Amino acid sequence: MKIEISTTEAARKLGECLARIRHTGDRYILTKNRRPVAELGPVAGNRRTNLHRLWMTMHETRADEAFASDLERVNTSDTVQENPWP
Repeated sequence: MKIEISTTEAARKLGECLARIRHTGDRYILTKNRRPVAELGPVAGNRRTNLHRLWMTMHETRADEAFASDLERVNTSDTVQENPWP
């Protein structure tokens, strides 16, 4: 999520901003006189996946339509082995 924040407020709350970036992956748009001047966010490739991102990825991923039929075929071809021991 992108959060707009003034440079003054960002300076006062830098620790909070960095903690939020680290834990949620949010990005801050720093403004001066209500105009964007910089963006503060996580370093590329250095962030773990958070639960929300995982949920969204799972929700957006299409299911394999043939998977259910593959399972059914495997289940019907599977037979119980006879006991080789008397």
